[in-house]
Amino acid sequence: MPAKFKMSKKGVGQLLRSRMIQADMLHRAEKIKELAVLIAPVGGPSDPHPGGYKASFTVATTTRGGRRKDRATATVANGAYYARWVEYGTERVPAHHILLRAAQAGGG
Repeated sequence: MPAKFKMSKKGVGQLLRSRMIQADMLHRAEKIKELAVLIAPVGGPSDPHPGGYKASFTVATTTRGGRRKDRATATVANGAYYARWVEYGTERVPAHHILLRAAQAGGG
């Protein structure tokens, strides 16, 4: 006799907010951060902030993430005021896509 399964939307919601999923998201975010730090550029001798970008990565986690604020999530960010220019580039500086490349690696 085949097994029967009935999904509980409430149960799935509880799972997606659970500490277990939050811990997994945190683990993946920490791995992404590690790779981002590893590949982050460090300016040369004329750079007024050598290593500042590399040292500014942070990880945050919550059980109130997602579009509906009902999911466990983790976020990797860089707090350097010039982080967006490193990530996306400017007309004079090529884009490095540090967080993009680290996230594409998966954090698994």
